[in-house]
Amino acid sequence: MFVFNVKINGSKVFKAIFLCMLIILLIILGIVIFRVLTGAKNTSNAYQNKVNTISASNYTNVLKAVHDNIDDYIGTKIKFTGYVYRVLDLKENQFVLARDMIISSDYQSVIVGFLCEYDKAKDFQDNTWIEITGEITKGNYHGDMPIVKITNINKVNKPNDEYVYPPDENYIPTSGIV
Repeated sequence: MFVFNVKINGSKVFKAIFLCMLIILLIILGIVIFRVLTGAKNTSNAYQNKVNTISASNYTNVLKAVHDNIDDYIGTKIKFTGYVYRVLDLKENQFVLARDMIISSDYQSVIVGFLCEYDKAKDFQDNTWIEITGEITKGNYHGDMPIVKITNINKVNKPNDEYVYPPDENYIPTSGIV
């Protein structure tokens, strides 16, 4: 029977283990940084190319979030339905894609919506229900205002859920878009 008498130098073993752990941590850190940087590019491209559909249930939350933080939503593509509404001081290529927001229990409502721009806007009469796809830009209408540049527009029938309701008290600003 052989007995080995091995003498271990504790400081050398500690240094070797520490060096191995440091190398492993640097490799992991490099991989994480690489994935974050390349993932951020891919995510932003996917985000910019994705069309976000706005429904009657999240309409006013999205509307409020975009108006409160215009710069965060520039370039976002959205799709939603509403009716054409014009006021006197809009340009020929502008209209509001509107919905009626219920503000009281006896169904009193106010008109809310996104200001839209479309070269052939005058082809659509007031109160015509349409579905649009467009991109949010920043414009000026009595101050900074989100303006949807329409890329696609179709006439539709009046939806069953034509009314929208005020934003939630505790809405999350990005819940409707992203």
